[in-house]
Amino acid sequence: MLAALAHPIRLRIVATLAGGRDYVSRLAREMGVSRPLLHMHLRRLEAAGLVVGRLELSEDGKAMKYYDITDFSLHLTASAVAEAAKTLTKQDPEKGPRPKEHT
Repeated sequence: MLAALAHPIRLRIVATLAGGRDYVSRLAREMGVSRPLLHMHLRRLEAAGLVVGRLELSEDGKAMKYYDITDFSLHLTASAVAEAAKTLTKQDPEKGPRPKEHT
């Protein structure tokens, strides 16, 4: 869950969906990101159990995928942070700092 929430776009998705469910196209427009990029991040959040997607038919018969927040709870403890830290990529001191990730 921590890894899924660590990305700024995914954090914004969760914050946006906390206000209510939404479908991919409208969510992408609201957030100012492409649908393929949004879909990639939604899949990551879904795999972590933070959001759930459901296909629904609109009144005109068009299939639309709606996403909603799951009822998740994340309790942080020092041991949970220590476990999460084990998954971080170690930096090679001889290569210098890693370039920042662009979103």
